[in-house]
Amino acid sequence: MARIYLSAPHVGEEERRLLAEALDSGWIAPLGPQVDAFERELADRVGVAHGVALSSGTAALHLALLMLGVGPGDEVLTSTLTFVATANAIRYVGGVPVFLDSEPRTLNMDPDLLAEELAERAAAGRLPKAVVVVDLYGQCAEYDPIVAACARYDVPVVEDAAEALGATYKGRSAGAFGLMSVFSFNGNKIITTSGGGMLVTPRKELAERARFLATQARDPAPHYEHSTIGYNYRLSGLLAAVGRAQLRSLDARVARRRAIHARYVEALGQVPGIGFTPEPPNGTSTRWLTVITIDPERFGCDRETVRTHLETLDIEARPAWKPMHLQPVFAGASCRGGAVAEALFDRGLCLPSGSALSDDEITRVIEGFLSTPGRRR
Repeated sequence: MARIYLSAPHVGEEERRLLAEALDSGWIAPLGPQVDAFERELADRVGVAHGVALSSGTAALHLALLMLGVGPGDEVLTSTLTFVATANAIRYVGGVPVFLDSEPRTLNMDPDLLAEELAERAAAGRLPKAVVVVDLYGQCAEYDPIVAACARYDVPVVEDAAEALGATYKGRSAGAFGLMSVFSFNGNKIITTSGGGMLVTPRKELAERARFLATQARDPAPHYEHSTIGYNYRLSGLLAAVGRAQLRSLDARVARRRAIHARYVEALGQVPGIGFTPEPPNGTSTRWLTVITIDPERFGCDRETVRTHLETLDIEARPAWKPMHLQPVFAGASCRGGAVAEALFDRGLCLPSGSALSDDEITRVIEGFLSTPGRRR
């Protein structure tokens, strides 16, 4: 029986067609019509003026922080409940990440904790250089109070929407709330270019600066002239072609993942000790990953018992993100709160959610979950 993966890539004939078109055109380098079109089409989808296609979402975060002038010793507020790339990018530029807990409704940055942190820092004369807000597991943060709090102190917002393409908050798309926002097209994301990412921004000068830095910062000259340190961060034309095809099916992919989530809720929602992360009240989640919580006292066994049992059945499941303030690499870092993020890590389990999963495979996951040894009947 074939292994069931957490979120495997989902590709089809349109990807093959556009990839062949890109090969036949000869534009396979990190420039050309496929790259230009992918940038334009994704920016249009998000509702932001400019897009810059890059080699990864992490590269986009790195460039965003560079362009905000974050440097050695500068503090940046960010979510503790996230993938490590968010905090790593802060360290790349010499910054100091300061972590904030999540709120239970969205699992994303708690706006009240952010407002408290900013007010205290303003009073002490040590405002952060930026705030990086993460849209976790396919759903947006509560942006109105977050953006208002940052605007009060003129602190720029970077939106890490790597996991949330296709999600909305009050009718606006994920990626539309930061001075700069970033997406990831890694193999496990809702659309993929195998590897890749994009920076989007409403400001033309920031998009132009990002392209310049991402292309080894080559100055205008007939020869190779460089007065600034640059990076090799641009996306290839071949991968951009795949991304364009994937973007065309984004709505169908979101619908499929939401349907998979609904199947899990129907089958497991009444099982004692099982909970599901809520959909934010002001937005629509893509359900990039379905995350359940397991109360071991009521269910009869803990998250890790379930995960290892599913592994014996060749089904991949994964714990929720381990908070950054608990990671060895960030030992000693400041964190405001932490209980919400810690509880999700302790009890949270991500179930297979890829849009290519068949109904029979979802049934197999559900039956495997319910067959966990030690579960109360």
